[in-house]
Amino acid sequence: MAEAQRLQLPIISDEEEAKEENPAVNVNATNREITVSRSGKYKRWLRVVLYTIFLLCGQSVGTLLGRLYYEKGGNSKWLAALVQLAGFPILLPFYCMPTRKMFNDLNASLTETKQPSFFKLVLVYVSIGLLIAGNCFLYSVGMQYLPVSTITLISASQLAFNAFFSYFLNSQKFTPFIINSLVLLTISSVLLVFQDNSARLAGVSHGQYAAGFICTIFGTAGTGLFLALQQLAFRKVVKRQAFTDVMDMIIFPSLIASSAILVGFLASGDWKGLNREMKEYELGNFSYVMILLWTAICWAVLAIGAVGLVFEVSALFCNAISVFGLPIVPIIAVFVFHDKMDGIKVISMVLAIWGFISYVYQHYLDDYKSKTEKGKTSGNL
Repeated sequence: MAEAQRLQLPIISDEEEAKEENPAVNVNATNREITVSRSGKYKRWLRVVLYTIFLLCGQSVGTLLGRLYYEKGGNSKWLAALVQLAGFPILLPFYCMPTRKMFNDLNASLTETKQPSFFKLVLVYVSIGLLIAGNCFLYSVGMQYLPVSTITLISASQLAFNAFFSYFLNSQKFTPFIINSLVLLTISSVLLVFQDNSARLAGVSHGQYAAGFICTIFGTAGTGLFLALQQLAFRKVVKRQAFTDVMDMIIFPSLIASSAILVGFLASGDWKGLNREMKEYELGNFSYVMILLWTAICWAVLAIGAVGLVFEVSALFCNAISVFGLPIVPIIAVFVFHDKMDGIKVISMVLAIWGFISYVYQHYLDDYKSKTEKGKTSGNL
């Protein structure tokens, strides 16, 4: 070690002499550092954009295909829940990608890189996996009894639930804009309770509609808790920034959740009627299989986007992006499923979008403040 230090001293000395004799060397070094810094920021935001596209596309198409399954003759809630999870094996090739570091504000202060406790990881994966399984089943119940537009608008309240859980689990700060966003999103969901009977699907009773509404609310709350727990797991348990850790947080909980739903599917006896359901499906056998297959793929793509955004930014930002896609599904559902877009739904949508904008503006203020403080710190140095 001493020999190595001794050999380094002349090198440092030579660099300092070179900088004193030629100031251009120092300028070039500074320019290189700025270029590397900008390149890192561009790559990070490119990843954020990519994850956002994955989340929005997976969410929109997956939701529409899930409703199409019921619309054309599907009846199994367990199967509808299973296809939301069964697509995770297509993510396995991502493990072949070179491991890379992804820096973000959430994990910038974490320096511990030792292997996390195996017991803690198993506990995290099992807990999150079972929570995901419950959420998927609750959403499948809501999807059967509620119009797509109603489900989407209720789901917007997951931002409020996540902020609530993040306040206790991740020390999320509540600013006036965040509070405004949460209030608007809550009112947006509550308004849907006052829809008249014409907004219901044909053949759905008042009790079934209420069951679908309650299940969707609980599923939305569970999603908010799930994302907050993911963020907490990265901060307190994983404590690393490798790409494989992101994939592990998708694959293993998905495996646990799929297994739990599969057990429920087999225990319920729904599998006994699949052959008849396929034969009687309005769009034919091939379309039946393709709808289930692509539903699974879409939810897998959404999983990549959601976990990536939680890892790169935060759980609350991930929810905000999810809400950003809010107008997409209801508008498409009006044309595909002939959902009624009455005045209450329009007001609910406007309030939800307003709430999203309020949150994004707060995120912009936080980002601007962070850059200003870093600039002052650099100037003082």
